[in-house]
Amino acid sequence: MRVVIAGGHGKIALLLAELLTERGDKVGCLIRTPEQAADIAATGARAVVIDLEHAALGDVAAAIHGYDAVVFAAGAGPGSSAERKYTVDKGGSVLLATAAEQAGVRRFVQISTMGAAAPPAAGSDEIWAAYIDAKTQAEDDLRARELDWTILRPGRLLDVPATGLVTLGPRPLPRGTIPRADVATVLAGILHAPQTAGATLELISGAIPVASAIKNLDNQSVAEGGTTPTD
Repeated sequence: MRVVIAGGHGKIALLLAELLTERGDKVGCLIRTPEQAADIAATGARAVVIDLEHAALGDVAAAIHGYDAVVFAAGAGPGSSAERKYTVDKGGSVLLATAAEQAGVRRFVQISTMGAAAPPAAGSDEIWAAYIDAKTQAEDDLRARELDWTILRPGRLLDVPATGLVTLGPRPLPRGTIPRADVATVLAGILHAPQTAGATLELISGAIPVASAIKNLDNQSVAEGGTTPTD
C-alpha cells in the first residue's frame, strides 16, 4: 500500500511511518520544513515539504496524487493558540480531505481525540475548548464526504513503550490513556481493515492484542449507519 501521512514529523506519525515501511508499504510524510527530512528518511519514508496551514489546494492534491491512503496526523501541538487549533486541526484536515477527493485517494484515516463531539469539561480553558471544537468540526466535515474514512479517537497520549494491548471499539469508551506507539500500531492495522470505513472508533489501553482488537471489529456494527461495510 502507498500511504501518505500529514503531520509527518509528529511523534505518532514517525512511529507509524517506521511500522509501515517495515512491512513493505511505500510511505510519504508531509512536513513543514526541510530540516525535518532527515528524521523522515530514518524511518524509510519519503519526505514531502508542504505546509497544510498555508498551501494551495492544487499543490496538496499534487503532493498526494498516486497514493492509496491518507492519514491525517497533523496538529497545532501544545502551546499553540486557539486560532491555530482551527487553522491546523480543523483547516488542515478539511484541506487534505478536499485534496484527497481531487486526487482520487479514497481511503482517509483521521486522528481525532476522545472528547470530540461533546462539550468541553466545565472549567476548561479557551485553548482546550478550541481544540475540542476544532476536532469536532474536522470530524463532521469528514463524515459528510464520500471517502472511505475512519476516525480514530485515542485517549490521553503517553510517551511510554507500547504494550500491544488495547481496547478499541465504537464510541463511547470510558476515558483512559494509550501509548503513542500503540496508537501507531492500531493505525497501521486500520489502514488494511476495510470494515472500519465509515466508523468512528475510540482507543485506550486494554487487554486485547492489537491484531485481535481490529479483527474483532469484523463482528461488530462499527459504521455510523449501524452496518459494517463489506467492500
